[in-house]
Amino acid sequence: MWKGFILLLVTVLMFASCQSGEKGGQQELTQTNPFFSDYDTPFGVPPFNTIELEHYKPAFEEGIKRHDEEIAAIVNNAAAPTFENTIEALDRSGVLLTNVSNVFFNLNSSMTNDDMQALAKEVAPMLSAHQDDITLNADLFARVKAVYDSKNSLNLTPEQTKLLDDGYKAFVRNGANLDDTKKAKLREINEELSVLTLNFGENVLKENNTFEMVIEDEKDLAGLPDAAISGASEAAGERGHEGKWVFTLHKPSMIPFLQYAENRELRDKIFKAYIHRGDNNNDLDNKEILSKIAALRVERASLLGYETHAHFVLEENMAKKPEKVYELLDKLWKPALAKAKVEVVEMQKMIDGEGGGFKLEAWDWWYYAEKVKKAKYDLDEEMLRPYFELENVRRGAFELATKLYGITFTEITDIPKYHEDVKVFEVKEADGKHIGLLYVDYFPRESKRGGAWMSAFRKQSKRDGEHVTPVIVNCGNFSKPTGDKPALLSWDEVNTLFHEFGHGLHGLLSNCTYESLSGTSVATDFVELPSQIMENWASEPEVLRMYALHYETGEPMPDELIEKIRKARHFNQGFATTEYLAASFLDMDWHTLTEAKQLDPVAFENKSLDNIGLIPEIVVRYRSPYFRHIFAGGYASGYYSYVWAEVLDADAFEAFKETSLFDRKTAQAFRDNILAAGGTDDAMTLYVKFRGAEPKIEPLLERRGLN
Repeated sequence: MWKGFILLLVTVLMFASCQSGEKGGQQELTQTNPFFSDYDTPFGVPPFNTIELEHYKPAFEEGIKRHDEEIAAIVNNAAAPTFENTIEALDRSGVLLTNVSNVFFNLNSSMTNDDMQALAKEVAPMLSAHQDDITLNADLFARVKAVYDSKNSLNLTPEQTKLLDDGYKAFVRNGANLDDTKKAKLREINEELSVLTLNFGENVLKENNTFEMVIEDEKDLAGLPDAAISGASEAAGERGHEGKWVFTLHKPSMIPFLQYAENRELRDKIFKAYIHRGDNNNDLDNKEILSKIAALRVERASLLGYETHAHFVLEENMAKKPEKVYELLDKLWKPALAKAKVEVVEMQKMIDGEGGGFKLEAWDWWYYAEKVKKAKYDLDEEMLRPYFELENVRRGAFELATKLYGITFTEITDIPKYHEDVKVFEVKEADGKHIGLLYVDYFPRESKRGGAWMSAFRKQSKRDGEHVTPVIVNCGNFSKPTGDKPALLSWDEVNTLFHEFGHGLHGLLSNCTYESLSGTSVATDFVELPSQIMENWASEPEVLRMYALHYETGEPMPDELIEKIRKARHFNQGFATTEYLAASFLDMDWHTLTEAKQLDPVAFENKSLDNIGLIPEIVVRYRSPYFRHIFAGGYASGYYSYVWAEVLDADAFEAFKETSLFDRKTAQAFRDNILAAGGTDDAMTLYVKFRGAEPKIEPLLERRGLN
């Protein structure tokens, strides 16, 4: 667990937490703090209903204290270092600290407020210092190294060997071999980064929540579907604008406006508000913060003996070197950009044909892409929504998992939850054996960060002969129910739900001994394989018929509409691929810097995008000032991972296409070698065990229509 805790710190500072008032003294608090005893709850889930704000800091402090004592016991053990008394003991240490961290940082993602964010800033340096106290402990490292140096004579299992190798490298990669002066400098850098990354994420969240576009004239709603208008009316009422309509930067509000609103000036307004988050020269501006983050990462990489931050990160990924990442991005960039330019021509023809008299701009793309799709394929988003009722889509994803792996999902209502929107499902094997719990939290709120993600309140492991079952959470920001209509998803939201559910299965079906290696504790450019492969099934006609049921009639989606989806599968792929790849190039450019100096982020970004020839009609998917993945999350030098893993998932899905969509033998091989294996072996080794060969890029090119 020690290594798992170190890995947690890499991504943990993107979160904040939940709400409460002050009460009770320190002695009373210690006695009643729910973190200080085993959870007396069904399946041992966190007692969300009794956890208060004031419980966290004492639990962090006590967790660090206990962990320090456990580390001291390992260091001071008079017996010679062994795998059991050093490596395994380290993995088993830090239970309390991990428990409180899992709750605090997960809830800080989805239930944050000012008090929790303030506490996060207070806790972040404490955790950073604690991590450094472990990895820079010379006596502890000496024991780890002694075991590592004798590993060939220890007769270890493959999983034990992986734990030892990863553990040793974690010490080296976190400064164990540095001299005292450099160790002190590394501590300073880590502490500063821990706070800066928090600030970055909080600023994006606040800017997201601050903007509102209030519409008073009903004429400005022209072109919008009824659901979007109804949602805007409800948002206006919630924000004190009765009788008006409010659109926000939350995607369920913004995207339909960009797709359908006829008022071009207002489309421009909301689009520019979105792409200028963190770049408004106000107290929420992120430019100086991200520049400091990038410079500090250069300095840290240099201290640790790496050419760049990207070299440091990629050493642990499948890509290994920046050159391999750029090679893949370049291979896809040229055909994607060429396709995007064709899409521009198609949309400009439509503008000219309507007598628009203007040149296509970035804020026009969604609107005219939707019109071109309607003209070419007689298909638009609103034709699909009635068939994508949220509960049906979720049930469809669950039924797919049942067909593939034989597992079942049963909702539990009498269990602690952290928000009324959350639902909890028990996951079982076909024979009824308990696998774990899945929490789903699908709707946006101001206390929740944007996007969609999977995390764990408890990871799977085996401890003292007991199988510790996982508690997993899937979060999203999907379209909410409006008026008398249930939550009706867009096609993109459908794919996102299947995607995150794939991550959830990776956590749920893990079957590892050590928590440090279980579930999604794999290389960053491998972790998206289990999620992205699920999106392949979502669009298969046989699967669509399982979940695409009209919310009013219950009738399945007609074959002719399914055929329209199939025919339009390559539509707008130039745009989708180009805006994503541009963000991947931008990430790599920021993290292949070799000088630790602060730069003008806007000038740097413009140069990066000019170098690849990004056309002005497309804005990079994430501009630097709100690129949370790389400046407030765990994807620095790793945003390319989605397309790297897409090569894997497109190739892996071919294994099912070669047999059948629900082939149980193929599914079992995927479960055993990918989902259950976690990080217990090299990622490519695991993939080859499943597929029998390394992946080919051709299935990806064909799927995106780029071949």
